[in-house]
Amino acid sequence: MKVQFLILLLLPVSLFSQVTDLVKYVNTLQGTNSKHELTRGNTYPTTALPFGMHTWTPQTGRNGDGWKYQYFKNKIRGFQQAHQCSSWSNDYAVFSFMPVMDNLVVNENDRELAFRHENETGKPYYYKVTFDNNITTEMSPTERGAHLRFSFPEGHKSYLVLDGYTRISGVKILPEKRMITGYVNNGHGFQKGWKNHFVAVFDQPFESYGVWENRHNKVKENISSDEGEGVGAYIQFKTGVKVQVKVASSYISEEQAMLNLTTELGKDRLLEDTKKRAWKIWNDHLSRIIVEGDSEDDKATFYSCFFRASLFSRKFYEIDKNGLPYYFSPYDGKVHEGYMFTDTGFWDTFRAQFPLNVLMHPTMHGRYMQALLNAQEQCGWLPSWSFPNEQGSMIGNHAISLLADAWVKEVRTFDPEKALAAYAHEANNKGPWGPANGRDGYKEYNSLGYVPYPQYREATAKTLEYAYDDFCGYHLAKLTRNKKYQDAFGAKMYNYKNVFNAATGFMEGKDKEGNWKKNFDPTEWGGPFTEGNAWHWVWSVFHDVKGLIDLLGGNQQFCAKLDSVFSVPNTVNVGTYGGMIHEMTEMVMANMGQYAHGNQPIQHMVYLYNYAGQPWKAQYYAREVMKRLYNATEDGYPGDEDQGQTSSWYVLSALGFYSVCPGTDQYVLGSPLFRKTTLTLENGKKFVIKADNNNNDNVYITTARLNGKPYSRNYITYSDIIRGGTLHLAMNIVPDSKRGTGSKDLPFSVSAK
Repeated sequence: MKVQFLILLLLPVSLFSQVTDLVKYVNTLQGTNSKHELTRGNTYPTTALPFGMHTWTPQTGRNGDGWKYQYFKNKIRGFQQAHQCSSWSNDYAVFSFMPVMDNLVVNENDRELAFRHENETGKPYYYKVTFDNNITTEMSPTERGAHLRFSFPEGHKSYLVLDGYTRISGVKILPEKRMITGYVNNGHGFQKGWKNHFVAVFDQPFESYGVWENRHNKVKENISSDEGEGVGAYIQFKTGVKVQVKVASSYISEEQAMLNLTTELGKDRLLEDTKKRAWKIWNDHLSRIIVEGDSEDDKATFYSCFFRASLFSRKFYEIDKNGLPYYFSPYDGKVHEGYMFTDTGFWDTFRAQFPLNVLMHPTMHGRYMQALLNAQEQCGWLPSWSFPNEQGSMIGNHAISLLADAWVKEVRTFDPEKALAAYAHEANNKGPWGPANGRDGYKEYNSLGYVPYPQYREATAKTLEYAYDDFCGYHLAKLTRNKKYQDAFGAKMYNYKNVFNAATGFMEGKDKEGNWKKNFDPTEWGGPFTEGNAWHWVWSVFHDVKGLIDLLGGNQQFCAKLDSVFSVPNTVNVGTYGGMIHEMTEMVMANMGQYAHGNQPIQHMVYLYNYAGQPWKAQYYAREVMKRLYNATEDGYPGDEDQGQTSSWYVLSALGFYSVCPGTDQYVLGSPLFRKTTLTLENGKKFVIKADNNNNDNVYITTARLNGKPYSRNYITYSDIIRGGTLHLAMNIVPDSKRGTGSKDLPFSVSAK
């Protein structure tokens, strides 16, 4: 009896110890070794919850510098609230804390402290660094705040500096409450009066305090409030203190910031409480996909990428005192009920990040689709690149891709009539912001069937993406029986053919008289193309690969051209860029011919072999890209990570499929990375991908069975996955040149009969 009692007593501990720790695989420093000339991800050590409104990070760069954290630097000057991962777009709603000892130093250049990476821990739920002077900083996140702790060495005066970053800010110091409240207003293009309100509560009394401003680093002792450009605060604590800070922010009001803090951090006495809860949230999140295999390195890369893919789009809504969502709109400057999301550029993320999200988080995805239409009502245009207001960056009108993709995958939380009308407006007007807001060259596109070059920069790339977007509008209209829009968009979805030059076998720039650009060189970057060359853009016919195959002369010629991407030299003609940009450098470093995975236009290309009777080559190259271009280190990406897109490519590809044409229900097959992968879906069902004999050499699929039945198709549908079941593959070192080559096995093309 005593033995049985002891077993029962120990059982809960034993069961708890058996919980798989997947968060241990994540390295948030993946991709941080980046600079202007060469990008290895352009990431920072993000401390955040999945899709959280704010993140936190150490700061090695100057205030206002888009490169927040660069691995090769050895000094930190602050710990900041952050959002954007893109160094090119900078950030918004930023402020920071920095511990200082012995003497009060506020200037960001003078207060920075040296550290070594061996004294640094970067996990989603916890960041820690011990500086060379023995000050230790720790952070754990909530959705709209963070719990920080600063530990000072004994015998040293202890200060904490709050930096107001750039532009207007304000602070109020409340010593009796051990609290600082305030706001910052930094970022680009916000509505007048917009503020990020913050509340910070400390667990130690203030010995002294004051305010300062970071333009001239002027300190005002014993002053408890101030506002202006770069205004911040400082606090002195008792000598050698260990001080905790709970901080939360709101875009709505200071009262809401306090509610966010109370709701998310109110019960946490110690940072360990926040840390434990954040670990569980992340572990539950990552456990939605369980991978099994022998390589710990592959698991580290997979879960590091899955983590990064789970940060965007960021929540921009808050929860009121009645538990209901509402938000301050970055589009009209008013407070609205409901949900809003931000920090994404659809030119990147429509390709894989959203197709991954709709698979794993359909409820959130449905809220996002309604938020798109709400944003359109508030500013007059569908978003294309929001952080958090509309920037109109890059090209294309890819909100319609998201909407069509959601509808075909039975996420139907929005009015399709409104969506189609909004897209029709987008496709036939030019908006007030960048090239992707409205349609650059829409008059010529509608009359000529293409955007002429050089009248419009990047014109050929725009033509290709407009044609795909028109397919998405056509497909949504067809699914919802809207004949007017089906005919209107369907008439333009084949416009990609108008920029194909049969004499060269490439998409090219064409002027309004119909003349091709002179001195064509397929390795020349820029001009009629966006961040790439003709080798990259010829494949951008997501919706009609069959039509592209016909243009290139049939399956054999098509596959031969695909082969050529990897076999031609990796030479670069800098073209209109006038010099090497980082995307060019990254392509050369990859040493895979003209394959430039570090940027989005060609990321789907390896999967196109499935459309032309040679699926085994898709299997081979998908594995090659995963193996050669990704890892979990500071050099972990082959280019910009781009708000979860490059990570999502890896996650989907590691599962064994990819979203070549969002707006359809198909994921095109590649080669799964692991012997077994289990997806736990939001509806509670499980989808399992089993790959017998899978290893680094056995990359080829020889047989496939879906739920026990033979399966020869080169794709799997969204509904196949969502219903749950098993895709059982047999892998081999030798390719099978017969499997998946029948006409019924080919993925979707709109022109295929």
